[in-house]
Amino acid sequence: MQANASSFPDRETVATKIASLNAEDQSWLTLLLENALQDENLLEGLHLFLDQQSQARFLNTLKLEKCGEWFGEHAPARMQIRLHEVSKSSQHAAFSAFRNGLMKSGGLEKAYPKAPI
Repeated sequence: MQANASSFPDRETVATKIASLNAEDQSWLTLLLENALQDENLLEGLHLFLDQQSQARFLNTLKLEKCGEWFGEHAPARMQIRLHEVSKSSQHAAFSAFRNGLMKSGGLEKAYPKAPI
């Protein structure tokens, strides 16, 4: 039963929620981020979303940056490095815009602060 529960949101559903990112979808994604069992489904959906954006006729970099900022601000510490890995998995401008948003949010620095020397 646990395997069925963790595979519930398929990657297409997650990608659709990320693409719209309205208030209702943000709360749904926040709940998904809170559940560590759903990390793989979330990352697969994020990969699909970024792949779809990279193949689109019009590249909306502002939307991708806002999406990256939102994830950087709302993702727990355990997800920050994995989000940066996703953003660096391609050299396409869509992935770069998402990465810029992640970096603007400062999520990685909040999760793993620099050690005082």
